Amino acid sequence: MRDSRLPDARTLAVLRLAQPRLARFAPGALLGLLSAASSVALLATSAWLITRAAEHPPILFLSAAIVGVRAFALGRAGFRYADRLASHDAAFRQLAAVRVGIYSRLVPLAPDGLGATARGDLLTRLVNDVDELQNLPLRVVQPLVTAAVTAVLSVIGISLILPAAGFALALSLAIGFIVSTVAHSAIAARAERAIAPLRGALGDRLLEFVNGLDVFIAFGAVAERQAAVDEADARLRTATLARAAAAGVTAAVLSALAATATVGGLIVGIPALAHGSIGGPALAVIALVPLAVFDVVGTAPLAMAAWRQVRSSAERIAASVPTDPPAELPTELPAGAPSRGNPPPQPTAPDGTVLELVDVAASWPGATEPAVHGVTVRLRRGDRLVVRGPSGSGKTTLAHLLVRFLDYSGSFRLGGVEARDLPLETVRATIGLVEQSPYLFDESVRQNLLFARDTATDGELVAALERVGLASWLSERGGLDARVGDAGSLVSGGQAGRIALARALLADFPVIVFDEPAANVEPRLAELLLRDILSIATDEHRTVIVISHLPVPDALVSHRLDLDSARPLEAAGTFDPTARSTPAL
Repeated sequence: MRDSRLPDARTLAVLRLAQPRLARFAPGALLGLLSAASSVALLATSAWLITRAAEHPPILFLSAAIVGVRAFALGRAGFRYADRLASHDAAFRQLAAVRVGIYSRLVPLAPDGLGATARGDLLTRLVNDVDELQNLPLRVVQPLVTAAVTAVLSVIGISLILPAAGFALALSLAIGFIVSTVAHSAIAARAERAIAPLRGALGDRLLEFVNGLDVFIAFGAVAERQAAVDEADARLRTATLARAAAAGVTAAVLSALAATATVGGLIVGIPALAHGSIGGPALAVIALVPLAVFDVVGTAPLAMAAWRQVRSSAERIAASVPTDPPAELPTELPAGAPSRGNPPPQPTAPDGTVLELVDVAASWPGATEPAVHGVTVRLRRGDRLVVRGPSGSGKTTLAHLLVRFLDYSGSFRLGGVEARDLPLETVRATIGLVEQSPYLFDESVRQNLLFARDTATDGELVAALERVGLASWLSERGGLDARVGDAGSLVSGGQAGRIALARALLADFPVIVFDEPAANVEPRLAELLLRDILSIATDEHRTVIVISHLPVPDALVSHRLDLDSARPLEAAGTFDPTARSTPAL
C-alpha cells in the first residue's frame, strides 16, 4: 500500500463517520488554535519585554507587555485545557456513532456471514481499530489546521516587523515540514500501516491460545502455540519501535531546523538593526519566535504519521463487512414492509399449521452445493419433531435457516405467512434457537437469564429455573448472584443446557429449536435431558424441534425427519408427559 493511494469509497465512508460534524468539531479546533497562538505570542512578548526592559525605559512603556505576558501564559494553559475537553468530547461522541454504524452492518451478516473471519482479528477491528479512529480529529485534522493557521499568522507577524525575516521563517517552515515528513515516512511508513493488521493477528492468536488452552495442554502443544503468540508480539513490537524511532528523528530534525530558522532571522535582522530599520526588541522577537512556531508546526509531520495509522484502521474496518453480502444470507424487507418486531398476523394458519417447509434448500456462504435440500415439514402447535442425520447431512443448516441466519429456496411459512415476507426480528421472536453449546456470559445467573427478557423479576427468573430442574442447584450455588464463569466454565454441560432452556422459556418462543442439546452431556444422562427438554418445552403447547444424532424414543416425539435418507416427515409416537424424568445434573 502506498501513501499516495487514495482511500476507496468504503474507507472514505468510515473516515467521514469518524470525523465529528463541524458544529461539534469547531469549538475544540478554535480553542486549540488559541492555545497555539498564545504560546507563540507569549514567547514573542516575553522576548520583547526582556530586551526592552534592558534599555531601562519608564515602567509605563512596559505595562502593556507585562499584562500581555500574564494573559498569554494563562491563555496558553487555559485554552489548552478547554481544547482537550471540547475536542475529546467531540471525538468520543463520534466513536459511539462509528460503533453503532459498524454493528448495524455486521448484525445482518452474523453469524453465518462471518464464518471466514478470524474472531480475534474481528474483535481487534471492533475495539482497537475503532479506537484508533478517534485520532482522525484529534491527531490529524486539528493539528494540521492549527499548525497551518499558526504558521501563516506567525509569518505575517514577523513580516510586519521585517519582510526578509518573514520570508526566512516561511522558507524554514516549508523546508522543516517537507524534510521531517519525508524522514518520518521513510523510517516508519511501512511500520505504521502494518501496526493495525499486526495488532489484529496478535489478538487472533491470543484468543485462540486462551480459548484452546485446555486442548493445547492435553496434546502438549502449549509451547508451540505460545511461540506463535510470541512471534506475533515480536512483529508488533518491532513495528511500534520503528514508529517511535521515526518520531524521535522527526523531533531532532525539527529542533535543528528551528535553530536554523533562528540563525536565519539573526542573519537578516542584524544588518537591519545596524541600519536602524528595527530596534533591539524587534530583533529578539525575530530570533526567538521561530522556536515557538516550530514547536507548534512540529505536530504536522506527526499528524501525517497518525493519518497513515488511521487510514489503515479505517480500511480494516471497511473490509470487515463485505460490499455485497453473500447471496446465501437473508436480506431485510424493503420499504413499506410490515413494521419491525410485529408478530405474524396469526399464531397459526387457518388449518392450524404453525410452521411449514415445502421442498426447502439452503447453502452456507461460499458453498457450491446446498447443505440441505428437499426438506418438507408441517408442524402444528404442540408437535415435537426430532431431526436426525449423520454429520454433514445439514442438521445445523436446517436450524440456521429456521431462524433466518441463512436464506432458503422453496417455501417456508410461519402461521401461514411466507418467512421472506416477515421482518427478521419477527421470525426470530417466533422461533428460538438453543445451540449445541449455548453461550453463557461470564456473569451471574441473573444476568444470563435477563439476556432473554430484561424486564423479568427475580421471582420469574427463579420460577424459570425451577421449571427446568435447577432449583436445588440454584440454592446450593447461593442464588441468582452466582457466577457461571467464562463461557459457562463453572457449570456442567447439562446445567448449561438447562439454563439455555430457561432462557428460551423466558423469551416465550412459540417454536423452539434445540441443536444437539445432549451433545455435551454424559451418555447416561442424555436421554434424561432430552426427556426433560421435550416435556418442559411443550408444557404450554409450544412446538419443539430437536436436532440430535442420539436415538430419541418414540414416546418423546410426535414426528421424525431423517435428513440422510431424505424421507418425508413421518409420525413417530404418542408423547407421554407423565414419563418426565427427575433431573439428574
